[in-house]
Amino acid sequence: MADTFTRAERSRIMALVKSKDTTPELAVRRLVHEMGFRYRLHVRSLPGAPDLVFPRLRKVIFVSGCFWHMHTCGRCRIPEARRAYWVAKLARNAARDTRLRRKLRRLGWHVLVVWECQTTPAKSKRLGARLAAFLAK
Repeated sequence: MADTFTRAERSRIMALVKSKDTTPELAVRRLVHEMGFRYRLHVRSLPGAPDLVFPRLRKVIFVSGCFWHMHTCGRCRIPEARRAYWVAKLARNAARDTRLRRKLRRLGWHVLVVWECQTTPAKSKRLGARLAAFLAK
């Protein structure tokens, strides 16, 4: 099925897709801040510009969208239209994520990935405990 938008319209729409300050990221930032931790945001000098960086602790947190980063939770349903394109694109995203996390670990950083589906209000207590355990180590 052909795209119903022109290339320029599709580009404008895709440019509106947020990569920073998303609802899941803000939920994680709020929890971490309430625990008393301070952090830097999107440090571009680190591989992958992690969402939250704790320089003294040498720890980083990525908050990843389930669809864009191919989480296995069920929210990542490949669109039927242009399926081959989406499979290849999302596989490249996942491979890049793995490569960047490996690079950070080689540089001596501890990495935590928080998935979008783990940031719902119903799961915030469990997420808070997971964040506290990660940052306390």
